Amino acid sequence: MKRHASTGYPIFAAAFSPLRWGLLLCLALLCLHTTTLSAAAPDNGIVIKLTIHDTIQPITAGYLERGLQEAARRHARAVILSLGTPGGLLDSTRTMVEDIENSPVPVIIYISPPGSRAGSAGFFILESADVAAMAPGTNAGAAHPIVEGEKMGPILKQKIENDAAAFLRSYTERRGRNVAAAEDAVRNSKSYSDTEALQLHLIDLISNDDQSLLNALDGRAIRRFNGNTEILHTRNAAIVTLEPSVRERLLSRLTNPNLAVLLLVVGGLLIYLEFNVPGTIVPGTLGTLFVLLGLFGLDLLPVRHTAVALLIAALVLMVLETKFASHGILALTGTIALVFGLATLVDGPIPQMRVHIGTALGAGLGFGAISFGLAWVALKAYRNKNLMGPKAMIGATAIARTGLDPTGQVEIRGEIWQATLYGESAVPSGSAVVVKAVEGLTLIVEPASRA
Repeated sequence: MKRHASTGYPIFAAAFSPLRWGLLLCLALLCLHTTTLSAAAPDNGIVIKLTIHDTIQPITAGYLERGLQEAARRHARAVILSLGTPGGLLDSTRTMVEDIENSPVPVIIYISPPGSRAGSAGFFILESADVAAMAPGTNAGAAHPIVEGEKMGPILKQKIENDAAAFLRSYTERRGRNVAAAEDAVRNSKSYSDTEALQLHLIDLISNDDQSLLNALDGRAIRRFNGNTEILHTRNAAIVTLEPSVRERLLSRLTNPNLAVLLLVVGGLLIYLEFNVPGTIVPGTLGTLFVLLGLFGLDLLPVRHTAVALLIAALVLMVLETKFASHGILALTGTIALVFGLATLVDGPIPQMRVHIGTALGAGLGFGAISFGLAWVALKAYRNKNLMGPKAMIGATAIARTGLDPTGQVEIRGEIWQATLYGESAVPSGSAVVVKAVEGLTLIVEPASRA
């Protein structure tokens, strides 16, 4: 092996030594840069922020579950949920409370911004948190359970109240909060301002914004639902907002009962139009899509089966109107059934989860008006069907092209016909005559003045 004359090292080592020293220099600079960054910007951790300003339903429950899983995956210091809701479904509320209780990451429920509220189901979620907080000018409570938006009988009312109160007690007591005041929100629909909630030990603190809330909680010892004690380290933590996905936003819109009903009605109308004007394809395709989207949204909501029966009856009556001449009676009955069916379709526990009467009236009356129009067109077509061919000329006026004495030719509807004069000796050319009958290819006519 050849060696370098001055150093004695192998020639190939001497050739590659500048490259080697360059790599070592780059690694040294990289290590120095990393050390500098670590010293300049210490890792304060992250806090995952979720936002639910909507009714409580399966989509919001799924969003919370996804957020808690993401926080656990990223080893977040805590999860802060900005909450503002009028309430929602009890089943979804139970799911969300269970997820909060089992979360490996501490959960902070924060009623914000000012002016927000945690009504009904929102109060149950607030009390289930590791840390419950409210912004100034917010309120929470009014958690009395409602079934199907109806007035309950005394026995059913007592059973539902007792069940909801026991559910709230099951975790409020473990969180060290005021069980009696919390239960009062269920049994007597009490609602509390932020200061009242703090004085009654229903919440842990009042804070103006997210960052001041996290700074105030730094170093605080909290007791997790499993009994373990944990120290929060949230000061100057980076807040990472987890937005709802496109799917969650779309499904959340579909769970709006008014939108779901409008999609259902418009889709049904387009399919109805396709049946009356076959071959257009586009109305039927769009109508099927709208109906499927409406049904998908309604599937996420509590639906009253009697209302579904009314909608089916309304559809059957309107279809029958186009087949039988009932002078609008079937269509009118169908419209009334449609309005009542739409108005009572969703059994929402709060007004925001029911179909507005204005939506039901507008959709029902609009569908009924169009059904009346289609029924009128069908009735005219039915009548005109009996007036096709030569018999359709009976009673029509013709013009004599030759003198009728008593036979000759007349023009009617742009056609020349043989005609025989009835009851008169002669009619001059150019006179108006009226068709009285058709015998084969001959029209029986009489003078228009006599008719």
